[in-house]
Amino acid sequence: MADERRPETPAEADGTTGLFAAVGKLLKLLREQAGLTQKELGEAVGYGPDAIGAMERGVRVARPEVLEKADELLDAGGLLRAMVPEIKEGMKKARTRHPEWYRSYAGLEAEAVELHFYANQGVPGLLQTPEYAGAMFARRRPLLDEETIERRLADRLARQQVFERWPAPMCSYVLEEVVLDRPIGGRAIQEGQLRQLLRIGSMRNVEIQVMPTSIENHPNMGGAFNLLTPQKHPQVAYTEVQGFPRLITDLEEVRKIADRYGIMRAMALPPTESRALIKKKLGEL
Repeated sequence: MADERRPETPAEADGTTGLFAAVGKLLKLLREQAGLTQKELGEAVGYGPDAIGAMERGVRVARPEVLEKADELLDAGGLLRAMVPEIKEGMKKARTRHPEWYRSYAGLEAEAVELHFYANQGVPGLLQTPEYAGAMFARRRPLLDEETIERRLADRLARQQVFERWPAPMCSYVLEEVVLDRPIGGRAIQEGQLRQLLRIGSMRNVEIQVMPTSIENHPNMGGAFNLLTPQKHPQVAYTEVQGFPRLITDLEEVRKIADRYGIMRAMALPPTESRALIKKKLGEL
């Protein structure tokens, strides 16, 4: 979620953007010298070819465990392993590289114990593949320049580290069926995105539910929203309409949104049936 009209002041002076790009280039050079494709390297380190490509472009962090495995696999002689401490430090700094107006929410999200999302237009940012997110940013109006797209893509993917921390937050999603059907970026990107939903939805702490388009009595026609519970603090809500964000902390307003979300979860397909529907749509592409 990003506002195109607000000034952006990310802390780029910390050098994290350059660090991730440099490590990505090194990873690509060593992979090509070893004669491996992105798919082959990805299979060896437990990631898909799209993720490896994003790491090599510097728009996704080359995870420490990836560097450890790749160092041995690519016969890097400790070169990649030596970058692990810098990468870990850079990952901490990357969490602060959001626009100033967005940082209060991003900070809460990074440390939340519960995260809940309702989406009616596109796939929520934490679930997006690099290709899907890139297509979303590339089609924004007014148009963004390439540098801004790359920066915002890196910031969005950095937020996905929330799935990798421990203890893991409990996450739930209610996605309108049309979100699955809309081919943002084309069929190939749509296919990758549906596979991503299946992958993340298989995590123990994540539940993804689909709201069928055929539902006649919908309890929420007011747009997408997020609900999150920070550590040792009351639940808050976040909405964004036409680029105007709002962090809602009033307990009564949050209660009403949470109530609607609970009704929607009861009306949506259960996680197992939602997963089956996603697989069905994937098979029809």
